[in-house]
Amino acid sequence: MKTTLEEKIAHLRKERKKKNADAKKAAATGTSSKEEENGNNSDLKVEGVNTELGEQKMEEENKEEKEEDSSSSDEDEEVGISEMNDQWDKVKNKTSSEKKLKKMKKKEAEEEKPFFQELPEQSDEVLSFDQMNLSRPLMKAVTAMNFQTPTPIQSMTIPVALLGKDICACAATGTGKTAAFMLPVLERLLYKPRQARPVSRVLVLVPTRELGVQVFQVTKLLGQFTEVEVGLAVGGLEIKLQEAALRKGPDIVIATPGRLIDHLHNTPSFSLSSIEILILDEADRMLDEYFDEQMKEIVKMCSVTRQTMLFSATMTDKVKDLALVSLKDPVRIFVNENTEVAYNLRQEFVRIRNNREGDREAIVAALCCRTFHDHCLVFVQTKREAHRLHVILGLLGLNVGELHGNLSQPKRLESLRKFKEAQIDILVATDLAARGLDIEGVKTVINLTMPNTTKHYVHRVGRTARAGKGGRSVSLIGESERKMLKEVIKRSKTAVKSRTVPHEVIQKYRDKIDSLEDDIRTIFKMEWEEKQLQISEKQIHKAEKILEHQKEIMGRPKRTWFQTHQERKIKEASQRLDGGSEPRRKAKRGKKDDENADEIMRKELQKAQLFAARQAKRGRRGVVQQASRKNEKDNKSPFWINGVYKKMNEEKKRKKERKTSFAKELTSTSDRSVREIRYRAKEAQKEERMQKRQEMLEKKRSKKRRR
Repeated sequence: MKTTLEEKIAHLRKERKKKNADAKKAAATGTSSKEEENGNNSDLKVEGVNTELGEQKMEEENKEEKEEDSSSSDEDEEVGISEMNDQWDKVKNKTSSEKKLKKMKKKEAEEEKPFFQELPEQSDEVLSFDQMNLSRPLMKAVTAMNFQTPTPIQSMTIPVALLGKDICACAATGTGKTAAFMLPVLERLLYKPRQARPVSRVLVLVPTRELGVQVFQVTKLLGQFTEVEVGLAVGGLEIKLQEAALRKGPDIVIATPGRLIDHLHNTPSFSLSSIEILILDEADRMLDEYFDEQMKEIVKMCSVTRQTMLFSATMTDKVKDLALVSLKDPVRIFVNENTEVAYNLRQEFVRIRNNREGDREAIVAALCCRTFHDHCLVFVQTKREAHRLHVILGLLGLNVGELHGNLSQPKRLESLRKFKEAQIDILVATDLAARGLDIEGVKTVINLTMPNTTKHYVHRVGRTARAGKGGRSVSLIGESERKMLKEVIKRSKTAVKSRTVPHEVIQKYRDKIDSLEDDIRTIFKMEWEEKQLQISEKQIHKAEKILEHQKEIMGRPKRTWFQTHQERKIKEASQRLDGGSEPRRKAKRGKKDDENADEIMRKELQKAQLFAARQAKRGRRGVVQQASRKNEKDNKSPFWINGVYKKMNEEKKRKKERKTSFAKELTSTSDRSVREIRYRAKEAQKEERMQKRQEMLEKKRSKKRRR
C-alpha cells in the first residue's frame, strides 16, 4: 500500500514509543526512575565577536590606453605624362586619406564612449506611484496589493523602462524587482494596439520553476484589472495545457529556458519573432554555463529590434565581459552593492571543531528542537542530504518539509505552499530555494554547510530580513570554511556573532540520531520498494496505451530538441565536478545507507570544495593580469607576467578569442549582423517548409500503397 513519508515517520515513531513504554514497565520493579532531560535553552550562549568593519578597498582599474600612431607618408609628386593624371592621383589620395581619418575618428569615439548610459537627472529623485503617470487599472491593482510607496529600484527603473531603454539593474533581494519590470511592461501593452492575430510581445526568462510560478502570480495580480493575457511555460507541469495556452498568443510569456525551447521546436504557431521586450530575471544565473547553449538558441529566435531588461540581486561589475543582453546604450541602475546582506540581518556562526564534521546534523537538530521552532529554512548542499535531514527531524517529532530537484513539480509547489501558509514549521531545501523566492515571515535561515561563494551566501540569507523586517542566519563553519567566514566578516556592515552549543547537547542529539539509524534505513527501503512498484506500473500502463492507440502514436511526430542525444550527454559530462572523466555508474541500494554521519558530511564538503575550485578557475579566465612593459613605445616588446615573458600580440589574440559568438550576437547592432540573423531565420523557415512538404508526400505515398 502506498504511503507518504510523513505516514512512514509517524508509524515508526508510534512503534518506538510502544517499545519504550514496555521497557519502562518491565524495569519499574526494583529500579529508580531516571531524571528527565532538561530542554532549556540556557546552555545556548551567544557571545559577541568584536569585528572591526574593514574599509572596502577601492578597485584598481588599470586600463591600457591604446596608442595608435597615424603616420602619413609624404609622397613626392612626379611630373607625369599629362596633367589630368596628376590631378586624378591627387583627388584619389585625398579621398583615401579622408576615409582613413574618418575611420580613426570613429574608432576613437567608440573607445571613448562608455558602455553604460548615466541615469537622467529626474530619475535620481524618489518618485511616488502617482507621479509615474501609470494608468488607472494599474494604480487600482497597486492599491489592492497594498503598495504604498515605491522601493528605490522601482522608482529608478519604471520611468527609464517606460522610455523603452535597455536596462541592467542590480538591487538587494526582497526589494520588489518583479514589480519594477512588470509595471512598465503592462503600461506599454495597455496603450499599444493589438494585432489582428494575437502574438506574444513580452518574454520573461527565469532560472527556476518556482521563481517562474511566483513571477506569474505577481503578474496576474498586477494585471487583474486589465485584459492583458499571461502564459506560463515551466518544466514539471502539464505540457499539453501549456501548448494550448501558447497557441492563443498570450501577451506575456513567463518561462524557463528548457521548456521554452521545447515549445519553440514542437508547438506550431508559436514563435519569438514578435517579441518586443525581453526580460532576464536573476540575470547572472541565466548567463552562466548551465544555460549557455539554451540562451544561444533563444537569442537566435528573438526579434532583433527589442527592449532588453536585466535584473539580479548579485551581478558582477564586468557586465560587458559576461555578454549581458543590451542592444543599444543600456542604462545601469545599481541600487545596492553586489555582495551586501540586509542591514536588519543578525548573522551568527557556530564553529565545528576539527575531525568533528559528523556533529553538523546533531547541531542542526539541537537548534531546531530547542530554539528555532517555526518559520525556519535549512539550506543543505545536496538533494540526498536534504532528504536524510527531513527524515531525521521528522523522527525527532518536528513538522518538516523538503524542497529539492528530486521531487516532482507538484510536490515541490505543495511543500512551498505549506511552508508559506505555516502548515510546515521547518523547510529543508537545496539552493533551489535560494534564488528570488519571496516567502513571507521567514525568521531563521540555517546553513548546514557554507555555500560555494559569497554570492550564494547573500542569496541564501536573503530569504529572511526582507522588506525592512528583521531576521537571523546561523551558519556552521568548519576548518575548511574559515576563508569564506573571513570574507563574510570583511564585507559585513553589522557585528557578526558567535553562537556556542555545549558539547553535552551535541553529544545527546548525536546519540539520538545514531539510535534512529535503523529507522532511517527502514524508511529508505520502503521508499525504494514503492518507487520500483511505480516504475513497473508506469511501464505496464505505457505498454497498454501503445497497444491500444498504436496507429495514432505511429503517425504522431516525435518531439525534437536543438541538440542531439550525444551532444547533451557531452554537455552534462562537462558540467559534472569530475569533468566527465569517470563514467557515471548507478549506485546499488544499501551501499550508501551504511555510511555514518562523518562520511556523509565529508563527501558534502568535498563536493562544495570542488565546485568552489571550479568557479574560481573560471573566474580567473576573464581577469586580465596586470603587466609592466619594459618599453612602452615599442608595442611588440615582451613584458613580464608572473615570471613569464610574453608578447603583446599574443595578449591581443587572447582578448579577441574571449569574445564568443554568443557575445557578438547579443551586443552587435550593425546592419551586417542584423542581415545575418534575418537570413538564418528565413533559411530555418524554408527548411521547415521543405520538411512539411516531404512529410505530406510520404503520407500520400503510404495511402496509395495501402489502396
